[in-house]
Amino acid sequence: MSTPHRSQHRSPRRLSLSGSALAALLTAVAVCAGDTAARVFPYGPRHRSINDLGNQFVPFHAHLWDLLHGRAEGGLLFNWQSGYGTSFLPDLGTYLTSPLSVLVGLFPRAEIDLAVYVVTVLKMTVAAAAMAWLLRTQRRGPWWAAGLLGASYALCGWSVIEASYNPMWLDGLIAFPLLCLTGEWALRGRRPVLAPLVVAVCWTANFYTAYMATLGAALVLVVRVALTREGLRTRTAVIARAAGTTLLGILFAAPVLVPLFLSSGQAYPGWVKEFRPVSWADLFARLLPATYSFSSPAVFVGTGTLLLVAALPFHRAVPVRARLWWAGLTVAVALSLQWAPTHLAWHLFATPNGSPYRQTFVLAGIAVIAAWTGLAAGLPRPPALAAGAGLLTAAVLWSRGSTLGTHWGYALFAGGLALAGAGWWALRHRRLALPAAGLLAAVLLAQAAATTAYGHKGKLGGLDDYPSWGAAHTARAEALAAAEGWPAYRTDPSRPALSGNDPMLLGGEGGSYYSSHTPEVFTRTMVALGAGWTSRGRNVQSIDNPVTDAVFAVGARLRPDGTVRRAEVPPLVTTRPPGAPLAYGDSPFANQELLLGARVYEDPLAPGVCRAGTEAYLWAPEYNATARLADGPAFRLNGNAPRNRAALQPMGVSRGASSALVFDAAPPARWTLSCLDRDRLAGAVAVLRATAATSLHIGSATIQAELPPGAKGTAVLSVPAIAGWTCNGRPATAHLGLVALPLDGRTTTLSCSFRPPGLVPGAAAAGLALVVLTVLVLRRRQRI
Repeated sequence: MSTPHRSQHRSPRRLSLSGSALAALLTAVAVCAGDTAARVFPYGPRHRSINDLGNQFVPFHAHLWDLLHGRAEGGLLFNWQSGYGTSFLPDLGTYLTSPLSVLVGLFPRAEIDLAVYVVTVLKMTVAAAAMAWLLRTQRRGPWWAAGLLGASYALCGWSVIEASYNPMWLDGLIAFPLLCLTGEWALRGRRPVLAPLVVAVCWTANFYTAYMATLGAALVLVVRVALTREGLRTRTAVIARAAGTTLLGILFAAPVLVPLFLSSGQAYPGWVKEFRPVSWADLFARLLPATYSFSSPAVFVGTGTLLLVAALPFHRAVPVRARLWWAGLTVAVALSLQWAPTHLAWHLFATPNGSPYRQTFVLAGIAVIAAWTGLAAGLPRPPALAAGAGLLTAAVLWSRGSTLGTHWGYALFAGGLALAGAGWWALRHRRLALPAAGLLAAVLLAQAAATTAYGHKGKLGGLDDYPSWGAAHTARAEALAAAEGWPAYRTDPSRPALSGNDPMLLGGEGGSYYSSHTPEVFTRTMVALGAGWTSRGRNVQSIDNPVTDAVFAVGARLRPDGTVRRAEVPPLVTTRPPGAPLAYGDSPFANQELLLGARVYEDPLAPGVCRAGTEAYLWAPEYNATARLADGPAFRLNGNAPRNRAALQPMGVSRGASSALVFDAAPPARWTLSCLDRDRLAGAVAVLRATAATSLHIGSATIQAELPPGAKGTAVLSVPAIAGWTCNGRPATAHLGLVALPLDGRTTTLSCSFRPPGLVPGAAAAGLALVVLTVLVLRRRQRI
């Protein structure tokens, strides 16, 4: 094949490096160009942080920044800032264990949005470089073509539309070519030490997409073994080496994986729905550039790459067996996206919330490898290109029955198909090689940039978006920092929130928390006390209520106007008198009193009217409109069940009959108005303070307290009773959803520590893997 450069004088390794560098460069240019065209952050005024990116992932990276700079409350095992105290290792393993994530620490904290964006683009470029390197490892071919195909993989529709706002998914985009590379090493009996470490990094970075990438890499290895090795014994030896490498790598990642899996089982149940495949018209429409949908597989990889894949069955320079295996694998994986049993297998046997086609990047990678298989054997002849173009045209004509196609998408596809076909044909002529390669690169850049920009249009038009760090963030963060008093009391960012994880984003030690690992015990406890939620219970909001503030030691709470409301509250460790076990009921007001240990609420004097001087609080969890006291401001309740649950809402101080409750829409079927007596609350707080811990020391995952002499009943920590707490050498008990320890009158010291369940077995598994790997290395050296 003619190439645009005289590469015969350069070493294979240097050529592979050049291909990887080209892939990375093209990927970065296309993504940044698309973002610029869409005028999204950091190139324009439009927010980039849509949905979970701004609500969840940016705050988690902000917390990582704090950890790296020694400013976080907590450590790698426990997070004191969110959910009034929660396990952090599972969140770390789910969202932040990519080696590239730590780069956010190089940016100013106020530039956390930019830091996450840079890391996101960098992950795409690394995926492109890894794929280009893999292609030239599998089979020699033009370095620049490997670069083009590597970039087309990293710029697939799944990457620039779906994974670009789920940065941890991009670790799977990197993992697929890396895991295929470990398969190549197993095929050739090379890198026995490095291979398990690569697997461990991939699985630690993001186990969810690494699992999908591992399945895809296994399929690729099966084809490689079938085509390059003969004999059952030889083939079995290769598969066994690859399986052993993968198992060792997963064991090395076990200290993160085991706690993560156990935490997932203890999380509040997410949304469960049945998988329904999309129509074939929709699937074929996603071959086009400039399409958008989160409910169909974004299989676009650039028309130039698709043309090579479609031409492969007709490419006579490729042996028939290779054509059948690679074309068959590509088709089989595409079909597996549409069949429920294989859909479940790709997704760890659970249909995911949101996008049901998260494995699409594996199909994109296999398509790119298939394209490289044909190209490395020689340029397809015009008849093969024509046949491939015919197949693509038929698929696109079929897609006309879909609503996902756009005029721009069809135009870009048609133009790209013509230009790509011309480019691959022109490469047969040495004098046209350089402009032909440039033409192919231009087609890829234009289509990928357009797909990126169109994806932003769809996301911003249909999903929530959150502002990048600005003046409002700075003002709130400064107010929280000025009010900070940890561990004597908590400081809560409160509501309305800028994100679901404001304590991590802005500071403080608040009650709000949003994660895939939000503990069920935390959600149920907070809901029993009147908390609201979004995301069907996994995004729990802080409760703006002085009773729960007393229970959770919230001594400073940020108000909507930016000022801070302070209160005298008990410390984090208090005691309760002996008594029968307690359980929550239906009323959040009664539940608050139960946890506080005193009656502080009154019933209304008349329906909807509190006694003058008391504070009115409305609980209407399904109400989705505004409500107010007749002489006060209106307050919005967001009760769009089952996704959202309205929080218990403070309505203001009652003036009597003139402060009757008014619903600005049809009253909900279930609501309660209760009236808080501040004097009673002050008395209850005084009692708790008088019998609370006399001294307190908080570590990264520990609490030590001195208790009053002769204390009996129960010591209660204002921390959710998640699994993993031990107190005074034995597993902690629970008191109405909070960590507790029974007292016998002789206990004067409380010493509690938290260890994520599964950490010790995970560490043991990693130790076993290290022993096995060491033995294998020693045996290998003895043979040498």
